[in-house]
Formats: sequence, structure tokens, C-alpha cells
Amino acid sequence: MERIVLSLLVDNTSGVLSRVAGLFSRRGYNIESLTVGVTADERYSRMTVVSTGEPEILDQIEKQLRKLEDVRDIKELKPGSSVYRELILVKVRANASERQAVSAIADIFRATVVDVGKDSLTVMLTGDQSKLDALINLLEDYDILELARTGVTGLSRGAEDVRHLP
Repeated sequence: MERIVLSLLVDNTSGVLSRVAGLFSRRGYNIESLTVGVTADERYSRMTVVSTGEPEILDQIEKQLRKLEDVRDIKELKPGSSVYRELILVKVRANASERQAVSAIADIFRATVVDVGKDSLTVMLTGDQSKLDALINLLEDYDILELARTGVTGLSRGAEDVRHLP
């Protein structure tokens, strides 16, 4: 199984997300991660879609996405020529005596403590998937109360392949 990360530039209109997700579900393809947000030009949104499968299936996914009328551009974000990031929020049970230790773990990863409660801390971290997994691994010694991950988002490096739409 291989992994593909696609950056889609799509029309910023209602139903686009449904049509993209529907393409995957109708064909039995899995979406590992999906993020969407408006671009600097409010007419367009950028979707970052991560999927896994055999090379032929991944090629078919890209071809099918190109056929959707809402999709204006597609780039495959390859590991060496792209930047990927993900955000995670982790709420950990931590009493007064444990807060220092949890904060020290957060500091190792350059994570930020974004909320402190009487018996919990919430840590925020951005980075690649392996960095986030490593943080979770260390925090498993504590009681993880809640965890939320945004999914992968990314852009290609440099300005050579930037597409400007009219």
C-alpha cells in the first residue's frame, strides 16, 4: 500500500466537499485525512486529501478527481518537495503535582500548553505525523482525556508550480 497526498484547488461553493467525499465513497476508496479551508482568493478553497492504496487505485483517484467540475487544480504533494503539517490538541489529566512533568514533555516538542484546568492540561502541537505520534506516545503514561487532530494540510515548496486562476 502506498500513500498519496493531494492538494486540490476547488470552487468555494456549497456541495463541493460532498461531491469530493462522495467520489471516494462511491468507489470504495478510503480517505485517511481531509482538510479544507478558504484561500487568499475567497472564490476558491484548498483541500488536502490523504489516501492509501495500490498505485493503480491512487492513480485512478487522481483521474476521477480531475473530472469533477468544481476542481480547478490538483497537485500531488510529494514528501521531498512539499511541506506537510498537522495540528493536535491533547487534554491530559494532570493534578498540581503532575503539571510540571506534562509541561516538560510539551517543551521537548515545542508544544504549547493552551489551557490549564484544576485537574487537566491541554497541549497544542503542530508538526508532521511522526512528531505528533511521538508526543502521544509519551503522554500515554498519563490519562489522555480527549484528543483532536486536524489532519494533514500542505503546500508544495517554492513558487515554480503556483497556479493563479483568473
